Amino acid sequence: MLRYSRMLVVGLGLCWTLGLMVSQTEGAERPNILWLIAEDFGPDLGCYGTPVVQTPHLDQLAREGVRFTHAYTTTAVCSTSRSSFMTGMYSTTIGTHNHRSHRGDNYRLPEGVETLPQRLRKAGYFTANIQQLPPALGFKGTGKTDWNFTVEGKPFDGNNWNELKSHQPFYAQVNFSETHRGGAWDNAHKQIEQTADPAKVVLPPYYPDHEITRRDWAQYLNTAMSLDKKIGAILEQLQQDGLAENTIVVFFGDHGRATVRAKQWPYESGLHIPMIIRWPSQVPAPKGYASGTVDEQLVMSIDLSATTIDWAGLPHPEIMQGQVFWGDRAAAPREYVFGGRDRGDETVDRIRTVRDARYRYLRNYYPERPFSQINRYKEATYPVMKLMHELHESGELAKLNPHAERLMSATRPREELYDLEADPHELTNLANDPQHRETLLRLREVLEEWVETSNDQGRFPEPASIIEEYELSSRKSYAKKLEGLKSKVK
Repeated sequence: MLRYSRMLVVGLGLCWTLGLMVSQTEGAERPNILWLIAEDFGPDLGCYGTPVVQTPHLDQLAREGVRFTHAYTTTAVCSTSRSSFMTGMYSTTIGTHNHRSHRGDNYRLPEGVETLPQRLRKAGYFTANIQQLPPALGFKGTGKTDWNFTVEGKPFDGNNWNELKSHQPFYAQVNFSETHRGGAWDNAHKQIEQTADPAKVVLPPYYPDHEITRRDWAQYLNTAMSLDKKIGAILEQLQQDGLAENTIVVFFGDHGRATVRAKQWPYESGLHIPMIIRWPSQVPAPKGYASGTVDEQLVMSIDLSATTIDWAGLPHPEIMQGQVFWGDRAAAPREYVFGGRDRGDETVDRIRTVRDARYRYLRNYYPERPFSQINRYKEATYPVMKLMHELHESGELAKLNPHAERLMSATRPREELYDLEADPHELTNLANDPQHRETLLRLREVLEEWVETSNDQGRFPEPASIIEEYELSSRKSYAKKLEGLKSKVK
């Protein structure tokens, strides 16, 4: 009996050891996953055809991987967008749709909804939001989360790049602030060898062609080039650490660019993002992936969440609204992508939108309000916003650019419809055009169905006390920035 017990103990120990070895082997075979996230950035790279900008590292990443041409976030501002792609859920479904909401109220996600790191831990992944990078690189990650909810425990396991090699498989993200207005934006031109020439940039047609506009757009392109330089350094470090051959690299923007009629606005300029995925050579590629190609299917940032979970070998959570876009468990390609806008800082709004392969439809729930509702963040940090107000008040804006003048309108149309093939900048509203009536009715019905089936929480307004609180904090927070902006515009 004693001998049997000893054999059992030895046997159990051997099984435990073998099991650990199998687990470690499986862990080694599973890919590492690295997300590189640019803040407030549209598809304004050389590989996307943007003039004047030089982005050799991201262009090379696109040549080695797959470049998506129709990738979209669900909202056009950071906290709501990140709340979506970090859960694979529409922020409008999980109650995180108002920008900078739930600060201090300990709001928890609905039952069954978890963050991406929480789910990946279950598959044995080490999770990291990298701030500490090797000193030789000379910069840090921002470590940005900015979610409109509270999570139990640590959101991530670590924040140091040097932990990754010894903690495989890992899911890590590095966040970059160059393209977000602020200190990194203001100094981006100092980080690159050749800056964008304001005289040569190509402006969106809804901006006044003015020296201030050109300088501001050129600086945006400078931030893209500064970002590219840092991405190149990260990719080189990945190679030096021997991690490149088993790490999936994903580059994307958290939402569109921080410019007038882009950030916070659910047009193409606010929702359309770059997305590039490079598959490692030592990991079998999923069905649908082919390096050096362009993927034109409609995808959403919440689909990247779902697909990342699939790469880790986890089943698709039934509750998750994102869908897998590659591999054996890929869903049928999307026919429509959805998005919206709600309160941004002190600015109360509600817009919902849907687009298909050709058209974008928008529903304005507050058509009686102006396009340029007061938003002190933009007034304080967007030189072009201030310029447009001044030109409008003097009557010059209408002469310079009728498209820009429309952004100063006192009201908005209830419905907007744009043919994105003929009108990629969404200048001509076709909602009242009889020739597009059928398209309007179709997309209106699709959007209304989505609002209902997704349980859109934007149907329920926030308490007035919350709006008052943001109004007060906004006045205080941006008073000094407004003074600083005056000196920039002079």
